[in-house]
Amino acid sequence: MTEKEIFIGKLKKRTRKFAVDIIMFCNSLKTCKASSVVTYQLVKSASSTGANYRAACRARSKSEFFSKICIVVEEADETEYWLEIINETNLSNDIEELIRLTKEANEITKIMTKAKNSLYINNK
Repeated sequence: MTEKEIFIGKLKKRTRKFAVDIIMFCNSLKTCKASSVVTYQLVKSASSTGANYRAACRARSKSEFFSKICIVVEEADETEYWLEIINETNLSNDIEELIRLTKEANEITKIMTKAKNSLYINNK
């Protein structure tokens, strides 16, 4: 395996683990009307991050890859947004996990943004 293939494999696992961790975290949120709406949006965006990254890895062209990576960036950033909402509305009692997941969302967003930007710059 090449270094690139190893990196891609690790990132696939990381984004999948992130989605699973988000789902587990959502099970610990306070029960109220707001948390059910936020949970729905959070699980959608977190799971979409990994699913679209996998789709990007199977892209048939650079433009298809770019399109999918743009979606991954949007979804990872949206996930971070919903985690910020949870923090600001005190919907979680597990602040440590909330901070960890927010950092992970931010790191994934940065990694995917770098991939998107390098592809964009190299194709100008």
